[in-house]
Amino acid sequence: MPKAAYRVYVIELSRKVFTEDRKFREANPQFNGVLECLYVGMTSKTPQQRLAQHKSGYRNAKGQKLSSNIVEKYGRYLRPSLYQDIGPLSRAEALEVEKGLALELRRKGYAVWTN
Repeated sequence: MPKAAYRVYVIELSRKVFTEDRKFREANPQFNGVLECLYVGMTSKTPQQRLAQHKSGYRNAKGQKLSSNIVEKYGRYLRPSLYQDIGPLSRAEALEVEKGLALELRRKGYAVWTN
């Protein structure tokens, strides 16, 4: 059985992402501007470490960028109330939960980005 070492996390994004990023807008046609813009991700790090990686434009040893451009530019802070009851999970579980949480938050009226 795989080790449960992954967490799903949510980062609040600046609302500017909705007006400035066409792909983000197109991914969120249901958004009416009332609730927040969010990023949903999964990580083997702590959510705090992962947010810091996103904000720094983190690249791995091979030079591959492992941070989201949207979070690097628009990320504000973690929203633990939206994920604190989730996990830890296996990698496969975390991937599924990440997708499900993004869909659930969109249904509630948030604008959501995920990789």
